[in-house]
Amino acid sequence: MNKKKIINDPVYGFVTIPSGFIYDLIQHPYIQRLRYIKQVSMTHLVYPGALHTRFQHVVGAMHLMSLAIETLRGKDVLISEEEEEAALAAILLHDVGHGPFSHSLEHTLVEGVSHELISAQLMDKLNKEFNGRLDLAITIFNDHYPRPFLHQLVSSQLDTDRMDYLNRDSFFTGVSEGVISFDRIIKMLNVKDDELVVEVKGIYSVEKFLIARRLMYWQVYLHKTVIAAEQMLIQALARAKQLSNAGHRLFATPALEHFLTQRVTKENFLENESHLEWFTRLDDTDILSAIKIWADHEDPILRTLCRKLIRRELFRTEMSNKPFPTEYINELKEKVKEKFMIGEDEVGYFVYEQVVGNSAYDSSSSKICVLEKDGQLKDIAEASDLSNIEALTKRVNKYAVTYPKEIGYITQRQQTIINI
Repeated sequence: MNKKKIINDPVYGFVTIPSGFIYDLIQHPYIQRLRYIKQVSMTHLVYPGALHTRFQHVVGAMHLMSLAIETLRGKDVLISEEEEEAALAAILLHDVGHGPFSHSLEHTLVEGVSHELISAQLMDKLNKEFNGRLDLAITIFNDHYPRPFLHQLVSSQLDTDRMDYLNRDSFFTGVSEGVISFDRIIKMLNVKDDELVVEVKGIYSVEKFLIARRLMYWQVYLHKTVIAAEQMLIQALARAKQLSNAGHRLFATPALEHFLTQRVTKENFLENESHLEWFTRLDDTDILSAIKIWADHEDPILRTLCRKLIRRELFRTEMSNKPFPTEYINELKEKVKEKFMIGEDEVGYFVYEQVVGNSAYDSSSSKICVLEKDGQLKDIAEASDLSNIEALTKRVNKYAVTYPKEIGYITQRQQTIINI
């Protein structure tokens, strides 16, 4: 069987599957499941084109990894075929642990368990299936390989993961501010002392990459209406779980029922392998089918949340640079309790606060190093002549409060009290 296939990708054109082993990985049910998980969760309720999937993303990231390795080899960086295949497998599997609606429901169905931890577990299971063929890929993924640049291509401040999701998400949302010069960045990559660096000629493309990342977070990923939709989804699942624990039998697929009817924490998730097996059967369709049925449930809270999600009657989110006054939050809650005839212990399903934040460049975790013409290395923040690159290293937090639109704005709030 010929396994050297091509995939027609709307962002990059034709993407080549380079080997039979990579083809077998792509065909595995764990990867195929990603076809049914949206890349950017509820963002399609704001940007209707944002219906692309995690599967498209991992294939795209694999393509960029292939281009990066080709570029580095052209600059006399020795990369064996075994290392290439391992790097491609690592980036292909980096998101295999995502659950339904990607980041939105992370920690909701399985408490305290990140998608990175689940990815690592699934990679171990796949490695057994493929008789140790993923040993090197796992070593690279965990950053235990003595050539760090291979891990940095998978996960760093300038990796193929980020390059693809910025490029892809801007493409499908239509938000042009997120467009990056991924091809030029890749052409400017190099390796010095086994660390990934960017040649000084590529500095402006990297600056644009960092600015695009900041803009995409505030304009797309942390858009206030997206935040509202995600919180409504989270609260609907929380209510369903509470009802299940109280003995109510809710419609659910077998996989979703597994997580609704029992508390799955990090401790018992790692101890009981059946939790992982049930998790691999979950995707967006399990949640969506339940939401559609729950929209007619007898419980008024669950019914209201689900019906509003289906009809896109989304809550309002207000955002501020500083915390909202306690009296304002309390007034919101009182209005909601009166409008929906609920008690104090139930108002949390309709009014919720959170802090959202982003730093476009976190130099404390890893640095983007610029290779100067004299061979010296400089951090991008130091090498750049843009003063705002330094500012991008600072984490910006905003405070958000979400509540039903039906209650309206409580008061015409003085701007001197809350700085939006």
